[in-house]
Parts: sequence; C-alpha cells; structure tokens
Amino acid sequence: MSKKSEHIARRIEQFRGKSLPAHYLGYFDCFNHQLFYEAHDVLEDMWLPDRRGLDGNFYKGLIQLAGAFVHVQKNRPGPAVALLRLARANLESYPAMHHGLNVRDVLSLIDEWQQKLERLTDTTGLFEMGSPPFLSLRDGEFREATT
Repeated sequence: MSKKSEHIARRIEQFRGKSLPAHYLGYFDCFNHQLFYEAHDVLEDMWLPDRRGLDGNFYKGLIQLAGAFVHVQKNRPGPAVALLRLARANLESYPAMHHGLNVRDVLSLIDEWQQKLERLTDTTGLFEMGSPPFLSLRDGEFREATT
C-alpha cells in the first residue's frame, strides 16, 4: 500500500458502514476542513474505476472543484477559474439533488467564487474575500469529523 493510499484509508475509515460510500463522505470531510488536495485524492480513488460510468462526470466535477480550491489556497486565480468552469460543465447535467448533494447549491457556489476570482486585482489572501467554501449533504449522512 502506498503512502497516499494509507493516508486516504485513514481519512475515510470513520465513514465506513454509512449508507453512502466512505470515499464520498471522506471527500466532504476533507473539503469542509479546507484539505482540498486530500479531498481530490479521496474521491479520485472512487472515481478512477468508474470514470466512464453514470456518475463519472459527477465525481470528476467534485474533484475539479476541490482542485480549484487548491489553486485558491496557493493564490492562483487563473487556474482556479479554469477548474471551476470545468467543474461546472461536469456537474450541471446532473439533477438538482444527486447522491444527497444539492447540485444547484454547488453550481451557485462555483458561480460565486468564479465571479470573485475574475474581479480580483490583488491575489494575496484569496480566502479573505469571504468564508471558505462548505458543502453539505441533505440526508445528514455527512457529519463534521472529529479529526
């Protein structure tokens, strides 16, 4: 097992046995703790085997969303906007509620951040423009992690 795989396994272990996949729930845990790179890694492990399946673009869009915020953390608005556009394109074909996620809310979040980033004149402290992004699931499956 690679170091990356061990790290992902530790992040998702607390979500095993839930009604939604542990990798999916682990994504939200990482994302909401501003561990965007880790969120990308956690969901990528779930997406890769099924990337051409019905949910392939859904997971790909969420991975791109996390990647966009990696760029925000590194004060790189151009690549962040590019990934936000890709995330939007991958997510917008899904129903308003998909796997417990309000996709319309996610699209609104994408639009909000894209507009903020496109209006920037100073790229320092991008998260100081407002609250960091937060994603939640409808049915309460996701809870804040204790780690």
